[in-house]
Amino acid sequence: MNLPPNFNRLATLYCWMEHLTFGPWLNRIRCAFLADLCSCRRALVFGDGDGRFTARLLRANPTIQIDAIDASSAMLNSLLRRAGTNAARVQTHLADARQWQPPAHPYDLIVTHFFLDCLTTEEVQSLASRLRAAVSPSTSWLVSEFAIPPGPFGCLVARPLVCALYRAFGWLTGLTVHTLPDHRTALSASGFTLVQHRTLLSGLLTGELWSAKAPNSP
Repeated sequence: MNLPPNFNRLATLYCWMEHLTFGPWLNRIRCAFLADLCSCRRALVFGDGDGRFTARLLRANPTIQIDAIDASSAMLNSLLRRAGTNAARVQTHLADARQWQPPAHPYDLIVTHFFLDCLTTEEVQSLASRLRAAVSPSTSWLVSEFAIPPGPFGCLVARPLVCALYRAFGWLTGLTVHTLPDHRTALSASGFTLVQHRTLLSGLLTGELWSAKAPNSP
């Protein structure tokens, strides 16, 4: 297993890099389903970068408790700073998600915003299988990712852009993954069901809400 990418050097620049490249669009897809999460009580957040979504979730849901997992100590520190007065409701874990074992208590929300693209399809399925044992049937999994839609836009714009992003993050962080994983197949194979789906920028960005509840179950 390769070492996880090192995002420490990007912690103070991450927000500016995002705004310069994608403006508000990544944040919009992250928060597309925020209103659906107000009843969640315990969340597991992987790789939230500088913590902008975590801060929004804490403000929107005043009772939620969050476990934040990241292999970057600088990103976790930034996340806690952004949480501000709500930081007491966040427990950080400096860990490689590919090896981290969830505790016995169940989560009713999992969040992975632009995180699964740092893993291979096999690693996503391994993570999803481990998490499936730590959730209840009412658990939701919120996913935001890049995608390559079919058609000319996908071939001429989305695919070259995603390739350029992988090259840039490979150089900046040591990321060894070079292609988007098939996260939908991985999550489905691990017992999760896609229940809502939205796209932005002609399908370049996808926001998804998955459920641990089996299809057609009451």
